[in-house]
Amino acid sequence: MNERCVLDVYFPKNIKNFSTVIWFHGGGITGGEKHIPEELKNKGIAIIAVNYRLSPKVNAPKYIEDAAAATAWVFNNIKKYGGSEDLIFITGHSAGGYLASMVGLDKSYLNKYKIDANQLAGVIPFSGQMISHFTTRKEKGIDELDARIDEMAPLHFIRADAPPLLLITGDREKELLGRYEENAYMWRMMKLKGHKETTLYELDGFDHGGMAHPAFPLLLNEIKRIEKLKNVQ
Repeated sequence: MNERCVLDVYFPKNIKNFSTVIWFHGGGITGGEKHIPEELKNKGIAIIAVNYRLSPKVNAPKYIEDAAAATAWVFNNIKKYGGSEDLIFITGHSAGGYLASMVGLDKSYLNKYKIDANQLAGVIPFSGQMISHFTTRKEKGIDELDARIDEMAPLHFIRADAPPLLLITGDREKELLGRYEENAYMWRMMKLKGHKETTLYELDGFDHGGMAHPAFPLLLNEIKRIEKLKNVQ
């Protein structure tokens, strides 16, 4: 925990009530390091880059709990830096997108900190797993092609009252496993559940690793859209 449960804060000067992006890195929950994405710098927003404990040193749900603890820290501290608690967005690539989705949809993780997950301004996974993550399945001895939707799957927690959900994946023929289709199923099930603000983008021609770069402008556009909505209200 001393080594991995840390975060970096990058925030704009001379701006008040700015939006904040919590960024979880990818790496299959077995690797990866926190970093501030270049594409998000100098955009008038804060970026919180988060590390979390990795498998196999810990098993599920420890890494989801770490992601939730970091999110709670942002809610409790971003005001000190000049940010707005009403404009906190949770995102990440691949495993990071999975962690963002679990924290944003399974309310139990933030409830522990007396925070309602619906206070998040948006959940924006980049190519995140919507079924149970293959590493959490591997921990239980389940094959990566044995698709499960259990308490470790964002799809298990579809609900009409969730924050706005923006799903972004690479090209379905270039993505990992069934990543686009998982996200398309999530989009459909959230719609059927009555959620009004689920959007799905498939970035044609981009593979799993390459889809992040063209996804950042979509993330920034979503932040602007929600900032306008909140200002109107």
